[in-house]
Amino acid sequence: MGELKIEVDPAEVGLDEARLRRMDDYFQAYVDDGRLPGWSLLVSKRGQVAHLAHAGYRHVENGLRVDDDTIWRLASLTKPIVSVAAMMLYEQGAFGLHDPMSDYIPAFGETRVYRNGMAGSPNTDPLLEPIRIWHLLTHTSGLTVGAWQAHPVEQIYAQAGYIWDAPPGVDLAGACEGWAGFPLLFTPGTQWNYGVSVDVLGRVLEVITGKSIDEVLADLVLGPLGMTETSFWVDEAQTHRVVPVYSPGPEGGPAFRNDPLSPLPTSKPTFLSAGGGLFTTLSDYHRFCQFLLGGGELHGTRLLGTRTLAYMGKNHLPGGADLAAVGRRVMFGQPTYEGLGFGLGFQTVVDAAATKILISPSEISWYSGYSTLFMVDPIEQLSVQFFSSFAPVKTYPLYGRLRQLAYQALID
Repeated sequence: MGELKIEVDPAEVGLDEARLRRMDDYFQAYVDDGRLPGWSLLVSKRGQVAHLAHAGYRHVENGLRVDDDTIWRLASLTKPIVSVAAMMLYEQGAFGLHDPMSDYIPAFGETRVYRNGMAGSPNTDPLLEPIRIWHLLTHTSGLTVGAWQAHPVEQIYAQAGYIWDAPPGVDLAGACEGWAGFPLLFTPGTQWNYGVSVDVLGRVLEVITGKSIDEVLADLVLGPLGMTETSFWVDEAQTHRVVPVYSPGPEGGPAFRNDPLSPLPTSKPTFLSAGGGLFTTLSDYHRFCQFLLGGGELHGTRLLGTRTLAYMGKNHLPGGADLAAVGRRVMFGQPTYEGLGFGLGFQTVVDAAATKILISPSEISWYSGYSTLFMVDPIEQLSVQFFSSFAPVKTYPLYGRLRQLAYQALID
């Protein structure tokens, strides 16, 4: 079980303790009126924990409180871990970012692009540009998910049983074969869209290494960083530590436990979602954030070169555009896409002023639909993690408020 503690007086690292408590007060209100079941918050500066807080319950019904040992569903915060593993293999010469993805999953060589028409009879065009590895890392592949069903292609995914992940009994390899048969939303490299790109990237890593994605992550990232409680499943004896997913009650009432969104595998599942399947603790993910803040190194263990990590943190969207210009949809309560870009696995900042959020130009971050978020700022030497278990997170302005409250606490 992870152990966390305050390691430094906030004032010694340029943080104001009273201002940090504003974060607690703001998010405590969500617990007090029942909007959130509970949450954990960690702020680190210059490699030391300066603020740590928990509130509410991991199991509201059983009165089990959130604490250091709580296990959270990472959801899309799985993606940066898989992206780091991919770039570690890239550093070994295992692939090139320009490689067509069909070199590794041949079925994608026949994938077509949606032109028009209904889900039952779409009109499609051949690919003018193959899906390349960098398209998977940047979410510009044209792949999507079935959950929204706002577009005929999303309806095709949903009708085939691919709502968030895969139908029962389908593994990651089988899911990729299925996705390859669906049309893309757009020509790869022209737009940004949240979808199964990183799941497919996970399958590419499986093909390259000859191992399943859980073994790839354990070998490359989780083991070396000491993330001993991060996995695609939770042992039966530890399930009481896992937070179920909660959702808003009627008319904004108290959150209720949403069991259909809370599957809890106790052994290796058939489908290993490289895009959203990991469970973790605050302590484990803090180690990952400190690795990012350390330029690819944690406590003497180097996984990535400094230049590689810096390259991942650059904006790789087409033409240097921001998400507002090329992104298809505002997701998960993000208050704006103006001024924000996307790199190789992380959200980046293109124009801090354009975001109209108190934010740093050097920040890299990501968030999920289950109310988990991290942000790492190399210039400020700041990392922030906020973990809750609530969907849909767009119900509340959690992510924008977290940034403004975190950065206002900096006084150095």
